[in-house]
Amino acid sequence: MTMRPLALDDRSLVVDYLRRFPPEISELTFTNLYAWHRTRQIWLDTFRDSLVFFTELPTGLVVFGNPVGPVSLAEVLFDYGRLIIGADRFPKAMVPDASLLPGIKVVEDRDNNDYVYRQEQLANLAGRHFTKKRNHINQCLAAYPCQYEIITPETTAECLDLQERWCMARDCRDEPGLCGEYLAIKETLHHYQDFDLIGGAIRIDGAIQAFSIGEPLNASTAVCHFEKSMPEFQGLGQVINQWFAKNSLAGFDYINREQDLGVPGLRVAKESYYPEHLVEKVQIMRSGASLDKPVAHQRCD
Repeated sequence: MTMRPLALDDRSLVVDYLRRFPPEISELTFTNLYAWHRTRQIWLDTFRDSLVFFTELPTGLVVFGNPVGPVSLAEVLFDYGRLIIGADRFPKAMVPDASLLPGIKVVEDRDNNDYVYRQEQLANLAGRHFTKKRNHINQCLAAYPCQYEIITPETTAECLDLQERWCMARDCRDEPGLCGEYLAIKETLHHYQDFDLIGGAIRIDGAIQAFSIGEPLNASTAVCHFEKSMPEFQGLGQVINQWFAKNSLAGFDYINREQDLGVPGLRVAKESYYPEHLVEKVQIMRSGASLDKPVAHQRCD
């Protein structure tokens, strides 16, 4: 066993495995695995020509996502024994592999299902379903001189400034979920060039007021990690959503926009764009193990 905390130096190893065994779930990019380390520590181990990630629930250590490589979850659980109590964010399509082990339970994890959209649908917003979206966009463009630009290492500081202003408006420091996201965005922007990310921003009267950051997930799908727009600009959220898909993600067939985390407003917003499908996930636990999620306790600074 060679389990160790995920570190920046592991990026080339992780990227190589993900290139050879392309993932479907949004968690399996180096950005997502590393950027949230202040609220969700990830460990990794190489196991039979596979890469396995681990994280911790209140009751024990779990496999995080699916093993990357030829090894099955059943093999991992068998070989690690009671040290590992199950798996979290596991793709439902791979559950038959886990059912080879007796004494486990599988629970749907709707809050962490990924929303996947056709790129052309988000880029064009054609059809009556998107009439309201197009109206919001047109009203925003009529009211504000919006200009789209690619995020570069030189403009990441301006994006972080936007995030600071957004957090002040939303009281991030008093909300653990928003605080954790703030820390992850800060980490991502700090390593923007190192992580080889795709980013787009909207500038209004000289200042960046919206941005979106993503990267390739597999050959046909991009994943959108973060998207922010200042709330005082009505319709700007719809504009950055469409312009990022149209201008920066045109080379992909699909866009994975990650989970809704069970937040009612976020679920309504993601469903309003009519996903092509959901990447369903489950939790898999040994009998007697708790499915409770960890509670984040961190300083938002």
